[in-house]
Amino acid sequence: MAFNPNHFRDIDPGQRVLMGPGPSDVPPRVLQAMSAPCIGHLDPYFLAVMDETQQLLRHLFRTNNALTIPVSGTGSAGMETCFVNLVEPGDEVVVCVNGVFGTRMSDIVNRLGGKLIRVDGQWGRAIDPERVREAVKGRSPKVLAVVHAETSTGVCQPLEDLSSIAKESGALFLVDMVTSLGGMEVAIDEMGIDAAYSGTQKCISCPPGLSPISFSDKAMEALRNRKSPVSSWYLDMSMVGSYWGAERKYHHTAPINMIYGLREALRIIAEEGLEARFARHRLNHRALMAGLETMGLDMLVPETERLPMLNAIRIPEGVDDVKVRKALLTEFGIEIGGGLGELAGKIWRVGLMGHGARPKNVFLFLSALETILRAEGVKVKSGALDAAAEVYGAEGL
Repeated sequence: MAFNPNHFRDIDPGQRVLMGPGPSDVPPRVLQAMSAPCIGHLDPYFLAVMDETQQLLRHLFRTNNALTIPVSGTGSAGMETCFVNLVEPGDEVVVCVNGVFGTRMSDIVNRLGGKLIRVDGQWGRAIDPERVREAVKGRSPKVLAVVHAETSTGVCQPLEDLSSIAKESGALFLVDMVTSLGGMEVAIDEMGIDAAYSGTQKCISCPPGLSPISFSDKAMEALRNRKSPVSSWYLDMSMVGSYWGAERKYHHTAPINMIYGLREALRIIAEEGLEARFARHRLNHRALMAGLETMGLDMLVPETERLPMLNAIRIPEGVDDVKVRKALLTEFGIEIGGGLGELAGKIWRVGLMGHGARPKNVFLFLSALETILRAEGVKVKSGALDAAAEVYGAEGL
């Protein structure tokens, strides 16, 4: 068959309301910034943009760490960056596992030849710090790693006790902040975190493609004192850091327009103010919870351990998971996520992240879900919108 270039349509996916586990809705300002002219990755103008992006990232991470940069790759690249730079064959690494992404951390440690010390917890619950303390007893682990916001379950892991355990055992404290950065407090200097990584597509509300990371002085010392080269050339921070640092030493061609977008997304966050942004996420979460509970739906995670930006709803008995999510997308333009791993078919993951954490999305989702569940014969209680409105009303909205 002859090749016909006219067969390929213009890209036009239509409007979506992104309320899944990521990506989140992107502000028009970010998309506009990404459409600016592409220039060279060593152009003086772009070097200034890099400096500003680092300043804005340090503000968001609440850190003074020199190596605070966006890695060219998605959040999983950030995860690999932290591990490949800090873990050598034979190093003991404690990994807390209560969901998919703790499992992924464990896989990377094994691939690097590290000695994995895995602390498992129930999916849908935070890890008990005492189990971690018991796991490190009599050991000298190189790294203690945990997921702050487990995207697969909606669990928020408290970090204070784990940070203390890492310090007591002499371990580097490594934290996954892919879902939490930009939506809740992640003051890494104050929390004693040595290595952190995130992704641009969650609460930062930039398209996927970059992974912000930050290494403490202690982490950089461990990198400098390695006995073997970093196993990944592309993610070797001893080289990449020289491009982002004063040397401006060429390593790879940075994704210029993605960094334009990240800088604008970070500028929007700074303009809103961190405390105001975190409060906005908490408020919309509370309104969503009020509506869901009024409908009679249950959550996977206990109230005290829930994330404000990722909500795991138990699927009612007899309801077809895929059918409901498909109806939300085709009839209302709303995207949500299903469960992963052992939670597949058991939960819906509903995101209220960054630009998408707003009352109109809460009301739209509650109304759409109620409509679809009633059509499926589920006995849903009335009053969800009123319950959400009451939460907003109490805050003067």
